[in-house]
Amino acid sequence: MKSIKGPGIFLAQFAADEAPFNNLDNICQWVASLGFKGVQIPTWDKRLFNLELAAKSDEYCQEVMTTLAKYGLTLTELSTHLQGQLVASHSAYDIMFDGFADESVRNNPEARSQWAINQLHLAAKASGKLGLKTHATFSGALLWQTFYPWPQRPQGLVEEGFKELAKRWIPILDAFDKVGCDVCYELHPGEDLHDGITFEMFLKEVNNHPRANILYDPSHFILQQLDYLAFIDIYSDRIKAFHVKDAEFRPSGKMGVYGGYQPWINRPGRFRSLGDGQIDFKGIFSKLTANGFDGWAVMEWECCIKHPEDGAREGAIFIDEHIINPTDKAFDDFADSKSDQSLNRKILGLK
Repeated sequence: MKSIKGPGIFLAQFAADEAPFNNLDNICQWVASLGFKGVQIPTWDKRLFNLELAAKSDEYCQEVMTTLAKYGLTLTELSTHLQGQLVASHSAYDIMFDGFADESVRNNPEARSQWAINQLHLAAKASGKLGLKTHATFSGALLWQTFYPWPQRPQGLVEEGFKELAKRWIPILDAFDKVGCDVCYELHPGEDLHDGITFEMFLKEVNNHPRANILYDPSHFILQQLDYLAFIDIYSDRIKAFHVKDAEFRPSGKMGVYGGYQPWINRPGRFRSLGDGQIDFKGIFSKLTANGFDGWAVMEWECCIKHPEDGAREGAIFIDEHIINPTDKAFDDFADSKSDQSLNRKILGLK
């Protein structure tokens, strides 16, 4: 068995205009002071990272790595969550998703989608230059507005949606394959890939592409009441990245999984700071370790109650305490009896 790496932190929720969150050097110094050892960088935030420059400049990539090394940090993954969302987006969400894109392609869905696809290709090039083996993203969605089957879905609608989604992603997966990097889809409500079965449907359409993999985030599973521990056993071969994010689900006589259009503070299902929710992280770290996962445990902090800086400080400790140092020997070695084939046959009652 191998050990999970960590603690890491996803910087997206912490980037801001004020110090120490306003540039890569400052924020790296801050996270290192809290005990984090790795950072996952959002590629859409120019305060922290220039994706276009990283895709073409070895010198810039070296500057990024030097900045991280100065504080003893490792780059765990680049993230294109917002761009991945726009690879495939239904027109129902045009207005709300437009802000994810560059200003030059807003109010132009076709140009926006092409911009997003190009961003993923840039991320593949940058990941290669930075020597990364995993990449974090969203799949986007053409079908999400139909996830509840009312009105009744026309026959073949879902199949057509996944064929089109795969058509857009296969060239991107091939680009990442060229640089030896896995694309890890965060299975997330709002995406066509949001649980195990939708991942399988996608995997079929991309011909079981070896670079199509999973970013495991149990918070999105507890909110849809999916067995997040069993998920690890089923999909361990495809789990290549890990977001450590807590959540809770407390249904009432008024609300359940759908949340009644309520704000996060009032929803039955809420993201929580690490240790404040219901997720069994001891079970998760045990299963991931037993199944051979040796990637990074990256905290993604989201909570509608606790202050983010408190969440970060507590999160580094939380992850560090949950990482398991795998044993290199059997626990019952003290009772070991020497054996050979002759002895084994005697025990079996054979000559």
